[in-house]
Amino acid sequence: MTAPVRSEKLEMRVSPEAKRLLREAAELRHKTMSEFVLDSALAAAEETVLQRRILRLGEAEWQAFVEALDAPPLRHARMEQLLTSPGVFD
Repeated sequence: MTAPVRSEKLEMRVSPEAKRLLREAAELRHKTMSEFVLDSALAAAEETVLQRRILRLGEAEWQAFVEALDAPPLRHARMEQLLTSPGVFD
């Protein structure tokens, strides 16, 4: 597997305390500071994007979702038979 091409540059200014903390954390993970910052930022970005994708519902869709959760489960005869019959090891 080849590493992705990194052609873009990202720069930022941080306080000395922030830089010290980032360097210490990177060392604890046996990573360069750039690797640590990039990995941490990407993980936070993915989590943020996923939360927005999962929770983005309009009022009508949200209400339908809540009603589906609150509704009693549908009965499935084959599932009931499976759950009430003796198991293979019984």
